[in-house]
Amino acid sequence: MDADYLIDRRRLKRRVTFWRTAAIVAIVAAVTVGIYKFTGAETGDYIARLKIENVIHNDLKRLAAIDEIRKDDDVKALIVRINSPGGTVVGGEALYKALNRVRKEKPVIAVMDELATSAGYMVAVAADHIIAHEGTVTGSIGVLFQTAEVTDLLSKLGIKFEAIKSAPLKAEPSPFSKITPKVRAATKFLVDDMYAMFVNMVATGRNMKPEKVRDLADGRVYTGRMALKNGLIDAIGGERQAKSWLTAEKKIKKSLPIRDIRIRREVEDWLDYASSLVQKTSLSERLTLDGLVSVWHPWLQ
Repeated sequence: MDADYLIDRRRLKRRVTFWRTAAIVAIVAAVTVGIYKFTGAETGDYIARLKIENVIHNDLKRLAAIDEIRKDDDVKALIVRINSPGGTVVGGEALYKALNRVRKEKPVIAVMDELATSAGYMVAVAADHIIAHEGTVTGSIGVLFQTAEVTDLLSKLGIKFEAIKSAPLKAEPSPFSKITPKVRAATKFLVDDMYAMFVNMVATGRNMKPEKVRDLADGRVYTGRMALKNGLIDAIGGERQAKSWLTAEKKIKKSLPIRDIRIRREVEDWLDYASSLVQKTSLSERLTLDGLVSVWHPWLQ
């Protein structure tokens, strides 16, 4: 082999080695960045952001994520973004209590988007400060128990339904039996008890007298402007105003980044979620709520 050929071979080997090394470094860097983003392994102080969207249910994994935020010393404050028509009473109550636990250790501020009604508002009153847009729809403070009665229809179809029960109020109200005064009274007592709980939550969170809350809690909705006038929120604005308030009132550095809370879910959870998206509509989602709910049905207003 002549000298020129050997020199070219060495150059080619050096180039191949360089590009192989560069490719390995790039792959390692990409994997590292992917793991970094997927696991949320950021370090340093930050403001956490929790999004409460759609119909509220009792989500144990979301509650666990909130508890992790409470224990995380890097989290200096929590912003709760709410865009929900409400949901189950238990779902709203669980979130309210979880956020109250965070509130005892670090600032919590609620930012309402288009809709924050019923259980959505219940969640908001757990915050130190509530901000809404002028056009935000909020309020609808109250509880409802919905049922249907189809006995006349079944009779026309020649269907007779019988139930053998241990007591007259077992499984009542039922679509297969007339609502008696006793059943109606028992159900109303149930609703009133949860309504009293909701009123007490608002009175405590907004530092209002229960009598004033009851005047506002007749089920009606309010715009952000109306809510501000009635003391249901503290200010008009959005996330920028939330950060300004945290800086002015809680001495939180305005330069701190905001990071979304990532809720860890198993593969089965994601499959169930994907399936629900295929089946879900605004109407069907609300019809699946059983028992006591605090949700705003705009088409029924």
